[in-house]
Amino acid sequence: MKYVNADVILPEVLLKEIQKYTHGGMLYIPKPEGVRKKWGENSGSRMYLTARNNEIREQHAGGATARELSEQFCLSYDSIKKIIYCKK
Repeated sequence: MKYVNADVILPEVLLKEIQKYTHGGMLYIPKPEGVRKKWGENSGSRMYLTARNNEIREQHAGGATARELSEQFCLSYDSIKKIIYCKK
């Protein structure tokens, strides 16, 4: 995140209004709700975990036990159960 001086980008009226609430401090302005990305969208982690979980569900539907899947995917038995029984 790049630091930007407020008096360079904000109109003077708005700057004076903000100065009523804070003086010389750092202020973080978040992106609007619809613009924010969800966890893992930039790195691809979300897609990887979705594909992995779908594979776990498919193998379970094909007859693999939760214990077998736990060893295959290096996850705890409880984690496998959560993935299998999660309503998607």
